[in-house]
Amino acid sequence: MGLFDFFTQEIAIDLGTANTLVIHNDKVVVDEPSIVAIDRASGKVIAVGKKAMQMHGKTHEEIKTVRPLKDGVIADFQAAEYMIRGMIKMINNNKKRYFNPSLKMVICIPSGITEVEKRAVKDSAEHAGGKEVYLIHEPMAAAIGIGIDVLEPMGNMIIDIGGGTSEIAVIALGGIVCDKSIRVAGDDFTNDIVDYMRRQHNLLIGERSAEKIKIEVGSALPELDNPPEDYAIQGRDLMTGTPKEIKVSYTEIAHALDKSITKIEAAILNALEMTPPELSADIYRTGLYLAGGGSLLRGLDKRISQKTKLPVHVAEDPLRAVARGTGIALKNSAKLPFLIR
Repeated sequence: MGLFDFFTQEIAIDLGTANTLVIHNDKVVVDEPSIVAIDRASGKVIAVGKKAMQMHGKTHEEIKTVRPLKDGVIADFQAAEYMIRGMIKMINNNKKRYFNPSLKMVICIPSGITEVEKRAVKDSAEHAGGKEVYLIHEPMAAAIGIGIDVLEPMGNMIIDIGGGTSEIAVIALGGIVCDKSIRVAGDDFTNDIVDYMRRQHNLLIGERSAEKIKIEVGSALPELDNPPEDYAIQGRDLMTGTPKEIKVSYTEIAHALDKSITKIEAAILNALEMTPPELSADIYRTGLYLAGGGSLLRGLDKRISQKTKLPVHVAEDPLRAVARGTGIALKNSAKLPFLIR
């Protein structure tokens, strides 16, 4: 296996709208924001990942920052290829190699993706050096990452709230029985916060600042048992045009996010309606599983539980559940029937 490994490199990629994770040898070796900084004149890539994220919203006209994925699918084909190449380079940074090994990749994709969008992911991966490219649906990868035996004749409902899409799927016997994919997720929460700050406080803030508010005081419920402290945020006053600082509370953010969370709740109820009765009985016993960065929002599990009257379990490390599952699928790629060639 050692000699074969020298010629072939196996990597699993969780290609997300907000973050991209790469797993190699069962370890998360790359965890970077899905963003690329490009020089407009030459078209060269200046930075990928965290370095590009630091430039986001602060560039001059010679540099542009591009987020290649929108709503979980590739929106900018070339930028996506640059990003995948850049992330693969990060794996091999410390290794001296006289040639580039051929790459075997497993990439996860949203369950509601079209054939054209699927083709774009495969083409980007192949252009970035992938010789063997497999695809796996995100809810399936999340279920494997959580530790559920997906091949059992037992129904489990997975809710994966990422950056661009929320995937809700019922899984049994190694397949997706019914699924609902909606393009309302973490990015919409961020936009809701930007809109709310502009409407309520006449304060214009950027995407990165809204993301910080979401992490520090984001909440799905207006009343929490252990609430976070108010968070100070700086932006531009729309009345005077000067920089200004205000404090925001978690209750305000809960009101700002209410509309988007209601859409996710409606999608969950819709998916439960489509579930066959025998699987509904299983889900009543096992409850719902939450994964993805969106599930870290305070009180979201409680709110979904109140709405569905079912127990809700949040994955141990929800941000990496999909990536972990993709890594396990890579190791067992010969045995798993649900990997897409």
